Amino acid sequence: MSEVRDGMRIDWDVRLTMSDGVTLAADIFRPDDDAEHPVLLAAGPYGKGLSFAEGFAYQFEALLRDHPELAEKSSNAYQVWEYPDPERWVPDGYVCVRIDTRGTGGSEGAIDFFSPRETQDLYESVEWAGTQPWSNGKVGMLGISYLASNQWLVAAAAPPHLAAICPWEGASDFFREYTHHGGIPSEFLPSWMPYQVTRIQHGRAEAPTNPNTGRRVSGLAVRTEQELADNAIALADVMRANPFDNDYYRDRSAALEKITVPVLSSANWGGMGLHSRGNFEAYSRVGSGQRWLEVHGLEHWTEFYTDYGVELQRRFFDHFLKGVDNGWDRQPPVQLKVRTPDAFFLRHEQEWPPARTAWTPYYLDLATGGLGSEPPAGNQEIGFAARSEGAMFTTPPFSQETEFTGPAALKLFAASSTDDADLCVTVHLFDPAGAEVLFATASEPHGPVSQGWLRLSQRTLDPSRSLPYRPWHRHTAAAPLTPSETYEADVEIWPLSIVVPAGYRLGISVRGQDYEHDLPGRPVIAYGREIRGSGAYWHELPGDRDRPAFDGTTILRASAGRRPYVLLPLVPNE
Repeated sequence: MSEVRDGMRIDWDVRLTMSDGVTLAADIFRPDDDAEHPVLLAAGPYGKGLSFAEGFAYQFEALLRDHPELAEKSSNAYQVWEYPDPERWVPDGYVCVRIDTRGTGGSEGAIDFFSPRETQDLYESVEWAGTQPWSNGKVGMLGISYLASNQWLVAAAAPPHLAAICPWEGASDFFREYTHHGGIPSEFLPSWMPYQVTRIQHGRAEAPTNPNTGRRVSGLAVRTEQELADNAIALADVMRANPFDNDYYRDRSAALEKITVPVLSSANWGGMGLHSRGNFEAYSRVGSGQRWLEVHGLEHWTEFYTDYGVELQRRFFDHFLKGVDNGWDRQPPVQLKVRTPDAFFLRHEQEWPPARTAWTPYYLDLATGGLGSEPPAGNQEIGFAARSEGAMFTTPPFSQETEFTGPAALKLFAASSTDDADLCVTVHLFDPAGAEVLFATASEPHGPVSQGWLRLSQRTLDPSRSLPYRPWHRHTAAAPLTPSETYEADVEIWPLSIVVPAGYRLGISVRGQDYEHDLPGRPVIAYGREIRGSGAYWHELPGDRDRPAFDGTTILRASAGRRPYVLLPLVPNE
C-alpha cells in the first residue's frame, strides 16, 4: 500500500525477498518527488509498525515531558521504538527504510538474534535499498541498541552500497555484553524477549495494530502456539548450553577490524550491562580511517531523538551520504558529554582514552574500608557471604574538584570456600552527608557511576588484548578454584565519567550479588520485575548461580606485593 501523507510518500509493508526465499517486510518513507536521495536503513525485532506511544508508553511520555521540542518538530505519528523519526529526516531529503528482522513483525522465518543469516538479510537489504530508483546509491544505517548492534555485523560484511554507519549505543560483543558479564550469565535477553519481541512475533494473532494502516504489526500470517515456539530461539537454554565464548557467540559478534566505512559510534556513560562497552571497543578497533566517538548520558533512547543527537547524526550523514562540506571532516575524533553530579558539559578530545589521562591507583584497605593513594602495610583479609552486599571501600573526601573519565579496572587477590565465586563490582559517588549520588542511566532511573563483573573461574586473561585499565578475559574455559587458595583477579569496570566535587567521596563495593540501592518508594518495573540500581541486568539465571559453588564465603586478601587496588582514569585540569 502506497500513499502520500504529511508531505511524504509512504510505502507500507513492501516485501523484500532474501536469497533463501524468505521475505522480509519494510516500510519506506521518502520525499514526495521523483529525485534520488540517500537512504537511512534500520532493521529491528520490535515491530516497525508498533507505535512508540503504544508499545513503549512510559518511555514515550517521559521523552515528550522532558524534551518538549520533540513535539514541536514532529507529529510523532510515525515514531516507533529505536528507529529514526522520518518526520525529522525525510523533509531534509532522506529516504527512511524500516525493516522487521527475520521472524518478527511482518517478516517471515525464525527468530535467531544476530545470526549469520540475519546479517546476510541486512546485507541483501542494504544492496536492495542502494539500487532502487529513489536511491542515490548511498545507504547509511542509523538506530538504537539492537538496531545499532547489527550495524557492526553488516558493516564488517561490507555491502558495496553501505556508505556510513551510526550505531547509537550498540553492543559489538555478543558474549561479553549481551549474554555474559565477566563470564556471569545475564538474564537480560531471556527477560527482554517475551516482553519486547515475541509479543509481535510474525504470525502472532493477538498482536497490536499499526495505527497508520490498521494492519496487525505481526503480519498477515497466523501461526499456532507450537509454530511460534518452533520459530523462536530459546535464549536461556542456549546460554546454559554455551557457558563459554565459543563459535556460537563469535558468529554473532562483529569482526570490527573489517569495518572500513565511516563510523560515528555513540555510547552512554550509564550503559553498564549493554549500552556502552561495545561502542568504546568498536571505536578503538574498527579498521575505518574515518571514525568518531560520541558519549552522552541519560536514558538510552533520549539523546537519539533530541536536537543534540539529531543534529550530530545529520551533520555526519550529510557529509558522507550527500557530500556536504559542513566541516565534519574537521570534527574532533571524540566528543564527550562529561558528567557531573547534576549535569553534563561538552568537551572534545583527540583520542580515547584521552592521552593526558593519569592512570591512578587507589588501594583497598581491607581492615578499615578505606580507599587511598598509599597501599596499607601488613597482611589483611576480609570475608563475606557470597550472596551478600559484600564489602565497601571509600576514599576520604576530595579536597578539590577531580575528574575521572575513561575505562577502569580493579585488581583483587581473592579466595572462596568453594570452587568458584562471582564478583559484582560497583563504583559509587557519595555526597558530603554520606548519601549516594545516583544517576538516570541508559535503562535505570537510579544507577551508580559504573559497574563491572567477574566469575573467578573465568579469570584467565588474554595478554595480547589486555591493557592495565581494560583487562580482557578469554572466557573459553573454566579454571575451578581450590577452596581457600588465593587467586589474582582483574575485574573490568565499564567506562565511566564523573567530576567529583570537593567534599564528595568515591566508593568501590565488591559484592557477591547485583548492586541495589536503598531508595524508598515504589521501584520501576521492567519485564515484570523490579529494577533497583542495576537495570534489567540481573545475574540469577536458573541453573547457574543457584548452584552450591556460588553460595559459599568470598575472601579478599592483601599482603606484600599483592595489594588490591582500583585503577581510575584521572583527567588533569587543562
